[in-house]
Amino acid sequence: MPYNKGMQNQSDYATALEALQTATKFGINPTLENAFALCDALGRPQDKYRAIQVTGTNGKTSTCRYIAEILRVLGYRVGLYTSPELVRVEERVEIDGEVVAPETFAAAILKVSRLGLPYTQFELLTAAALEIFAEQEVEYAVLEVGMGGRWDATSVVTPALAMITGVGLDHCAILGDTLEAIACEKAAIIKPGSVAVVGRVPEPTLSIFQEQAQRVDAPFTHYTGACPDFTPTYQGANAALAACAVGRLLGREFGSDVETVLRELPIPGRFETLRKDPLLLIDAAHNPQSAHFLAAALQERFTESELGQTTLLLAALSDKDAAGIAAELTPLFGRVALTQTASPRALPVAELAAVVGESASGAPILYPDVKSALDGLSSADLPVVATGSITLAGEVKALMCDPS
Repeated sequence: MPYNKGMQNQSDYATALEALQTATKFGINPTLENAFALCDALGRPQDKYRAIQVTGTNGKTSTCRYIAEILRVLGYRVGLYTSPELVRVEERVEIDGEVVAPETFAAAILKVSRLGLPYTQFELLTAAALEIFAEQEVEYAVLEVGMGGRWDATSVVTPALAMITGVGLDHCAILGDTLEAIACEKAAIIKPGSVAVVGRVPEPTLSIFQEQAQRVDAPFTHYTGACPDFTPTYQGANAALAACAVGRLLGREFGSDVETVLRELPIPGRFETLRKDPLLLIDAAHNPQSAHFLAAALQERFTESELGQTTLLLAALSDKDAAGIAAELTPLFGRVALTQTASPRALPVAELAAVVGESASGAPILYPDVKSALDGLSSADLPVVATGSITLAGEVKALMCDPS
């Protein structure tokens, strides 16, 4: 029965959302006890397929999507678990490139929530995703780590492939305030039986991953290549890393045909054009490192004159380096507009304004929320690039799909 025609399905979906909303929202539970207890009660769904676990400060969502697509094209049945969603929470779970139906997602959430066991929101989501993959009889499950690695709920798996896309300073209050400390948390996903693949990481951290791989006797690859002719360019490195990793896992090499497939794969929320005239582009850059990559991609795609006529719409979360994000992006644009999202972690727009200060074009325009920002900028018929947080990208996309 289609979701929008079934009252029971709608009721179940609403109940599932309520279960998620009442769970502990954010942070790391420094133990895997809850996650393992949930999976044990479900019959250990994580043991019914091969798992691929991907962590990294930036690029992990895109890399996960590229890995899943390569495996799907090779004929495998593939589950994909990413976070966070852009618009609807079930977007986190896909089977063979398709988001699971709302009723499928709701049923799994309710099944886990009714086990009578404690959980955080991410533990609930992860256990539900692992259960869906078992029910759907996937052969591979590609799992994006939510944060860190050591205590992340996805670490209930023993991954056949453990990937680290990169290391930067993010979530420092939880993971540590040095690159080495953060790398140690991420290296913990490399376990006995894993193939380890590490992308472009700062030199001081590379030995941490090498030593962890040696400790558990995991074959280790450090790969820094990139596929050519990707737009944006930064996705070329993510695609190449994904192809390298799947190649190491399966013991084979890929040619330009795989690059062609990945080049055509849309990555939601990453340099995504929602409207062509006037331009409305969203990007989920949410820390200085990803903002730096975005700035380079924008300069490759647009002329200085075009960017000078474009408005940057910026919002950030309170636990992110908003000043660092702004420093990478604001000098490129002719106008800067600031807003805040509906996230409870949103940085208030007045505080963001104090952080950003004046750009080359003068004081930024302030909007109290994303809808008023879109309305104001759209009425002026201005090209817009919206970035600074994943939640901003998601809210803009949702409003473009349903302006009400």
